[in-house]
Amino acid sequence: MFHIVFGLPWIVITLRFIMPLPWAWPLKIVIAGLLLIASQYHLISRISSGSVFSPEFPRALVIGFNVLFGAIVMLALFQIALDIITLGVALVKRTSPSVSSEVRYALGIVALGLSGFAVTQAVRLPPLKAIEVAIPNLPSNFEGYRVLQLTDLHISRLFPRSWAEEVVKRSNALQPDLTLVTGDFIDGSLDARREDIAPIAGLKARDGVLAIPGNHEYYFGYAGWMKHDTEMGIRMLLNQHAVIERGGQRIVVAGVTDLAALGTTFPRPDLDRALNGAPAGAPIILMEHQPRMAKRSAARGVALQLSGHTHGGMVRGLDLLVARANDGYFSGLYQVGDMKLYVNNGTGLWPGFALRLGRPSELTVITLRRAL
Repeated sequence: MFHIVFGLPWIVITLRFIMPLPWAWPLKIVIAGLLLIASQYHLISRISSGSVFSPEFPRALVIGFNVLFGAIVMLALFQIALDIITLGVALVKRTSPSVSSEVRYALGIVALGLSGFAVTQAVRLPPLKAIEVAIPNLPSNFEGYRVLQLTDLHISRLFPRSWAEEVVKRSNALQPDLTLVTGDFIDGSLDARREDIAPIAGLKARDGVLAIPGNHEYYFGYAGWMKHDTEMGIRMLLNQHAVIERGGQRIVVAGVTDLAALGTTFPRPDLDRALNGAPAGAPIILMEHQPRMAKRSAARGVALQLSGHTHGGMVRGLDLLVARANDGYFSGLYQVGDMKLYVNNGTGLWPGFALRLGRPSELTVITLRRAL
């Protein structure tokens, strides 16, 4: 699917951008050929690495593919906009205006520069984001309780061991009361990612590290990853809950499996099961990777749901499409009935489309407050 869809921007660029330029034919063929290869990044990943989700080649090459891939998409959009403007002028003036080569060069430079910037924003270490969330009936002993949310780390060739080590170092330096990882730890098989993910075992928080799977865990050996994550000292809440106590007062942290389990033999998300036996009256914090079932969570009395999955939409404008696929929830804090929903932009990003413009990654500290 990907190679067909992303072949279309290449066709636009070849016919409407490269062909009109005053270049020699051999140069046009070489440039078009290089861009064709870049446009087929996902096909190359699937053929060479077995998956479009985990390109197993050097990090510099993954970055290069993303820069060129992003530039192709942006340049195709710029070229289409230029053609629409040119057509509009032609209809008004009843003459066909010429577009200078300098205009096309400028569009190409802007597309390449913007794509390069977007990739640097995607692969950088996530900046700290601190928010406060007011929760009704929050026990007094949990006033000011600090929860660190990590999500969508996508540890891979793009986000390797060195990146994971620094994320863990920065996370622990924040000294959270509780660390929650809301899915998509990895992109790759256990054998391919064992060394890259090893630093995650060093995550520390006063009340421990709890987590759930995301959809990508199901693409790379779900059972093996659940076992390995547990062996790293992470408590995986697979349709389960944990009770956090302070001075005899309690809150509940629940976690469900991902919607990607539907149609597989693995446990599908089951909120009723996750909350079974939870102490009555204790505020519930729910980890659910995808945010689109938030209304169901609110109806079950959840006080705060923490999700990821959307990467914040990655690029402003594209986020509108991401929102449509996630019941309107794609980035930030929402009020869903009596429940707060926080959709995290993500700690990392899928290496198949590693661009961020206006939707930065985040290392998120959520401070709980008692609602007045």
